[in-house]
Amino acid sequence: MRIKIVGRQMDVPKDFYELADRKLSKYDKFFKDDAIANVTLRKRKNGNEILELTITSSGLMFRGEEEDSTFQNALDAVMESIERQLRKNKTRLEKRLRDGVFPKEIVVESVEDEVPAVNSDAPVRIKEFVLKPMSTEEAILQMNMLGHQFFVFLDQDTSRICVVYERKDGKYGLIVPKTE
Repeated sequence: MRIKIVGRQMDVPKDFYELADRKLSKYDKFFKDDAIANVTLRKRKNGNEILELTITSSGLMFRGEEEDSTFQNALDAVMESIERQLRKNKTRLEKRLRDGVFPKEIVVESVEDEVPAVNSDAPVRIKEFVLKPMSTEEAILQMNMLGHQFFVFLDQDTSRICVVYERKDGKYGLIVPKTE
């Protein structure tokens, strides 16, 4: 697994590179060799430290974010969060992780840009990502893996951009565009 560590408006402590490499090597048994782990570190004004971990492998994304008093504690907590995601979706992921074959890639590229706030209605962040064709079930799985409440995807059957979302009752909804 390749590991990329970035500090936002801070320098990454030298000993953290070795710590992250040692701890994240635990995931080598789950992911294929193409896996990339992106670790983003930042500090809050109150002294807390925030660690965001995103692992991309075979088109699947696993993401966790934790805030703690130290980056080491935050790394431990975010690793537990990703392990819970893996266990929760174990049966769905068996064919897509280490031993299986994944038929199509899902979302693999994500770019985030900070947008200066003009007023309270302006977006705080803009995300751009590559739309890959997938089924509704794959989109729901990807949404759950990212921990989001909705997910935009390109339907493999209709070639339309659709949105799946989690409803308040715990079930899922699908928004499909209608042309007149």
